[in-house]
Amino acid sequence: MDRAASCRRAARDAVADVESSQLHDVITDTLEGASMTPGVLTLESAAAIDPTADLESIAHRAAGVQLIYEGLRLTRTLAHEEPWTAVDGDDGDADLEILAADILVARGFYLLARTDAAGKAVRTVRAFGRDQTLRDQSEADVERLDANLERDVLELAVVTGAATVGATPTAELLALANEISDAAGVDFPPAEECIPALDSSETDATAHETVRSDRATSATDP
Repeated sequence: MDRAASCRRAARDAVADVESSQLHDVITDTLEGASMTPGVLTLESAAAIDPTADLESIAHRAAGVQLIYEGLRLTRTLAHEEPWTAVDGDDGDADLEILAADILVARGFYLLARTDAAGKAVRTVRAFGRDQTLRDQSEADVERLDANLERDVLELAVVTGAATVGATPTAELLALANEISDAAGVDFPPAEECIPALDSSETDATAHETVRSDRATSATDP
């Protein structure tokens, strides 16, 4: 099973009904050019905890993580480049990209709804909003704030992967997510370049094991 291809296919299927050919093209182009690292780590996490898991049947959960990331990543790019302010810019293209980003996040939420990863997904998006607001401060560490998205999304991937097999993420899986995000910085390389093969004997977890995975939580969150 090509896990990256499986994630990409599931992500495309989740947005197949988007109307307006132009908007659909923006979304599919975004997915075609994307690293599937978040989605693949979701599947790898599930397989590491339960080697018997049917990964094809849970690929839509991995797609949910991937779609949320792609939507937020596109939002981050648009916020920094502000293409609608360019004298020779095409406002129509920028408007389509804004809509595409919203749809990607919304479809990702839909795929993770009513799972144990849903709360983490909400906190990830809230943390992204806070980080991008803080980024505008004069002495902000913009590189760190931007890279928090990759860190939080990979934590979401591990939480989602564990949830699909009825477990919570192990400390080892969360540490791996942080190692991958630290190495990647802002934006991911192809999944096969940054995700190692996981040994299930090193990532044992049970449905009763709880490991904190919430940089994305703040005192103001419900």
